Amino acid sequence: MNVASTPAARAGVSAEEWQIRCDLAALYRLVAHFRMTDFIYTHLSARLPGADHHFLINHYGVHFHEMRASDLVKIDCDGNVVEEGPETKAVNAAGFCIHSAVHMGREDAMCVVHTHTAAGIAVSAQRQGLLPISQHALKFYGHIAYHDYEGIALDLGERERLVRDLGHHNALILRNHGLLVTGRTIQEAFLNIYTLERACQAQITAMTGGAELVFPPEAVRVHTAEQFNKEGNEAHHAMAWASALRLIEGQGSDWRQ
Repeated sequence: MNVASTPAARAGVSAEEWQIRCDLAALYRLVAHFRMTDFIYTHLSARLPGADHHFLINHYGVHFHEMRASDLVKIDCDGNVVEEGPETKAVNAAGFCIHSAVHMGREDAMCVVHTHTAAGIAVSAQRQGLLPISQHALKFYGHIAYHDYEGIALDLGERERLVRDLGHHNALILRNHGLLVTGRTIQEAFLNIYTLERACQAQITAMTGGAELVFPPEAVRVHTAEQFNKEGNEAHHAMAWASALRLIEGQGSDWRQ
């Protein structure tokens, strides 16, 4: 293929950036596939390589199930759009505030996912937070943080507090708001949000029945969390990602456009 005719060249970006755009657009569609959307709200973002600290976020108003690589917007840590194009793409201010905070504060957070699902919001409103009552939840045992609600995230001063509360964890429950996860890769972030969402769904369902809940012993909780969070899971992330992409292949327009 003529290099000048590649999608990356036509978009005026590097091949590396185009691949990140394609993967992030696919992640948006997977979040829609698993019904973790909130209409046009919430955001997924990815850090771009380089010293400029640019990252990609969604064009505000585009539905997750129709997201394409070309719909993503390149912005800097001040929320300025830094790409050229025939149209000005809108970016949600609250989404910028939350995601820029994590990308600025955590160099390892290549991808950030934020959701407002019913189960996630419900657990975020429960004082005890995520309970260690399912295998899915035990992935996050000792590996999840909490951030108190401060209103719609428009105050840039909240960024420091949000990053402080997240600490070194890859999962954060935003009280009375929803869920947030990070990943060193888009593939890892996908599995983190999928697992955390399933854990919240299981908790709400179990509590609805009104029966007494069974809690694994502390040693089992710690052991299971260690099993989940051991180093060297990249091959598993890649396998799960490839399987997930087959779920959205051929559904509507191509996300790689």
